[in-house]
Amino acid sequence: MTTQTEVSQRRGTDSGSTPVISVRRLWKVFGPKADQVPDSEELRGLARRELMDRTGCTAAVRDVHFDVSPGEVFVVMGLSGSGKSTLVRCLTRLIEPTAGEIVFEGENIREADDKRLRELRRSKFSMVFQHFGLLPHRRVVDNVSFGLEIRGMGRAERTKRALEVVELVGLEGYENSFPDQLSGGMQQRVGLARALAGNPDVLFFDEPFSALDPLIRRDMQNEVIRLHHEVGKTMVFITHDLSEALKLGDRILIMRDGKMVQCGTGDELVGAPADDYVREFVKDVPRGDVLTLRWIMRPLKDGDALDGPEMGPDVVVREATRAVLAADKPVKVVENGKLLGIVGDDEILAVVAGQDGDV
Repeated sequence: MTTQTEVSQRRGTDSGSTPVISVRRLWKVFGPKADQVPDSEELRGLARRELMDRTGCTAAVRDVHFDVSPGEVFVVMGLSGSGKSTLVRCLTRLIEPTAGEIVFEGENIREADDKRLRELRRSKFSMVFQHFGLLPHRRVVDNVSFGLEIRGMGRAERTKRALEVVELVGLEGYENSFPDQLSGGMQQRVGLARALAGNPDVLFFDEPFSALDPLIRRDMQNEVIRLHHEVGKTMVFITHDLSEALKLGDRILIMRDGKMVQCGTGDELVGAPADDYVREFVKDVPRGDVLTLRWIMRPLKDGDALDGPEMGPDVVVREATRAVLAADKPVKVVENGKLLGIVGDDEILAVVAGQDGDV
C-alpha cells in the first residue's frame, strides 16, 4: 500500500490556489418532474425509498459539494449505487445535472452550449472508462491520435504527439499493433494514452481498472501514480475499492445513496471517521500505513524528556516505528520550529498492535 507520505509528496494540491473544479449543491434526479425535488425542502429530506414511493424519482446525486485543486488526485469512492459514476458524468455533462453549479476553471459549464461543451471535451478534459472503447480496425498509434484527428490536426503532427504519449505510458514497440493483439492492461494503457494525447487540464477516471486482474490492476495504479509525478495532471478518480482510493488519492470523497458522507485525506478518514459507515469501511486498513505522527502524538507532561530526536507530524507511523523504538527518549514532533507533542514506544505500539489507543 502506498503510504500517506508518498501521497503527500506527489506533485499536487495547493490549498491556496484557485480550484480547477468547484461543485456546489449538485443534484441529479431521475424520474418525472425531477426538477421539483431539489427545490422542495420536504422532498429533499426523504430517504431513497420514500422518495421513489412518493414521486417515482430517484436522487442519484444529492446536494454534493467539493473543490478540486490544481494537480490534485481527487478520489470519489462508494459502493455500487452510491452515485459516484453518475457524479463524474455530471461533471462533464455526459449526464445533465438537475440542479447545482459546476465551475471548471472559472466557467460554469452548466451554462455552456453544445459547441462550447465539445470544445471543453476536446481540449480541457478527457475521460478514461472501464470499457476501453478502442477502435478494433485501427492500430495503437491511430487509436491514440483519434481525438486529435477529430480536432483537425494534421497527420504528421498528430502521429508525432501520439508516439510521444505511447512512449509515456510504456507501450513503445506496440505502436502498430491492433487492440485484439494486446492484453487487457495494455489496452487500458492505450485508453490512457488517448486521454493524454490532447494534453487536457483534467483527467476523469470512471473505475478504469475494475475489470482487470489484480496484478495488472496494481500495475495500472502504479502507472497512474508515475504519470501524475511526470505530467502533474489534475485527476478525478472513481472507484469502489478503498485500497485503490488510499493508494491514489490526495483526498477521498466517500458517497452513500447519492450523498456525501465524508471528504478528507486518507489519514483523516482512518483517524477520524465521520460515522459508523466510514468506520466500517476503514476498519481493516493497516493503521500504521496510513496514520501519521500527528494522529498519535500526545501532549507534553511534567517530567517528559525534551532531548529526544525530532520528526515532522506528517511522517507515517510505519516509517517512524523503527526510529521511535530505537530512541532512548520520546521523539519530538516538530513543525516549523514549534513543538506539537511527543511520540514514544506506547503510542507506536498501540497502533502497530492494532489497538485503538486515543486515536
